Amino acid sequence: MHPVVSEKPYEFVPPYHGILWPRILTLVGRRKLRREYGIERVEVQGADHLRQSLAAGHGVLLAPNHCRPCDPYVVGEMCRQVGTSPFIMASAHLFVQGRLQAFLLRRAGAFSIYREGLDRQALAAGVEILTQARRPLVIFPEGIISRHNDRLNSMMGGTAFIARAAAKKRAEIDSGAQVVVHPVAIRYHFHGDVERALHPVLDDIEQRLTWQPKRGLELFDRIVHVGESLLCLKELEYLGRPQSGTIFERAERLIDHLLVPLEQEWLKGRRESTTVGRVKQLRIAILPDMVQSTITLLERDRRWKHLADMYLAQQIACFPPDYIRSNPTKERLLETVERFEEDLRDDCRVHRPMTATVTIGKPIIVNPVRERGAAEDPVMSQLDQQLHHLLGIARPDSFATSQPSLAS
Repeated sequence: MHPVVSEKPYEFVPPYHGILWPRILTLVGRRKLRREYGIERVEVQGADHLRQSLAAGHGVLLAPNHCRPCDPYVVGEMCRQVGTSPFIMASAHLFVQGRLQAFLLRRAGAFSIYREGLDRQALAAGVEILTQARRPLVIFPEGIISRHNDRLNSMMGGTAFIARAAAKKRAEIDSGAQVVVHPVAIRYHFHGDVERALHPVLDDIEQRLTWQPKRGLELFDRIVHVGESLLCLKELEYLGRPQSGTIFERAERLIDHLLVPLEQEWLKGRRESTTVGRVKQLRIAILPDMVQSTITLLERDRRWKHLADMYLAQQIACFPPDYIRSNPTKERLLETVERFEEDLRDDCRVHRPMTATVTIGKPIIVNPVRERGAAEDPVMSQLDQQLHHLLGIARPDSFATSQPSLAS
């Protein structure tokens, strides 16, 4: 399990407002993209949309999709090409993984957001950045890394909450001042031989499962076989036997098996519609006593087991059941196998060469006042619509965001 939560007491890491460090670290980020992520080139489209907003003096919020761990570096390179340095709202757990990392993250423009509670300091910092309108603010509204470029997770409504609070504050200072949200669509392209890249990874995964490598299968069939087998193993572990039904039905059944008892214990029932939202609410309920060290070691271990089960539920939800069956592009095959490996090893190998295309959408003007009684937040609805369009993917029939809450 990735260390995405911490029982250490949270201390807010504020934005660093200097300019020299972000410029230096953006150049370091370019090299890091090549060496550690295999990203050889970042192509930016729609840069004039952002340049015009910056030139107009708007408070600018950049809202990218979050497909890969390297997304912040890609956004940093995008901003370098546009001629600006962003602030980035980043999960608090990233700042407790070593002093050097915390130092560099902050100097690069990142500041912390505590996802397991209401972080008023982070919200105020975000509002202040947009109000001052000196540099853009980056928030990843999906809240988690999806590992799939052709699907968008439901987005956290806190993105619009911060933008609207800043728009209201700017309007009080200057009636003509605006806050705008720019959708940012990041799409990755793999330019290597997908068969050569993925068969060795599947060899390792199958050997980890005590199988002989199944090189006789076609790549697509091999990936499907591994995926169904990994699901079967979790069904055996948690449900006692492999389940019947479609992959979607089985995944939903396992997710509910993991989360429903915890929701009954900690929340008196389910409160959120999406798996990410459900997990967030549970973490908010479970973590405070752990942070304050007011529980026994036995209870602490029990809660860590709960957190691990919640993490598993969220990981299962990140596998769209029809993702490779509906359109087995080499990027989708790559993303699926990367997630297999990452879930088994908490890491995955680098596949190169890759490129990233970043498309900056047209500005969404933020109204300081949200219309009462509206079923959808207009900012989040427009953001969702534009991101789907810019990524070239179909938008689901229904659109839903969580209530104002944030995850980076």
